[in-house]
Amino acid sequence: MTLLLREAIGDSLRRARTSRHRTLREVSHQARVSLGYLSEVERGRKEASSELLAAICEALDLPLSELLDEVAESMRPVPAAQPLVPIGTRHADIRRAVVTRQPAGPSPSPATALVRMAA
Repeated sequence: MTLLLREAIGDSLRRARTSRHRTLREVSHQARVSLGYLSEVERGRKEASSELLAAICEALDLPLSELLDEVAESMRPVPAAQPLVPIGTRHADIRRAVVTRQPAGPSPSPATALVRMAA
């Protein structure tokens, strides 16, 4: 499931608040927002306006730009891992690649190579 912007903002705000050892009550009072609404924002249930975000960030002594940078980073897609074997490689090529990586010595029989691949 895709991470929503409001959830990413809420996660970042909660991390910032807890890392500063501040309570919801303290921040809500200083930001002049209700405790319940701040809780909903942190849980990603409510969309915060830009004015509200600015007030919360000010109460946390957190530049709004830092919050937005962290949110952008958390939403950036993770690059997919490169496959070990390129798509389209034939099974025989894979088997040959495994056999060629074996230590020098007597050439293994095809049956031995298959057993090593399964292990």
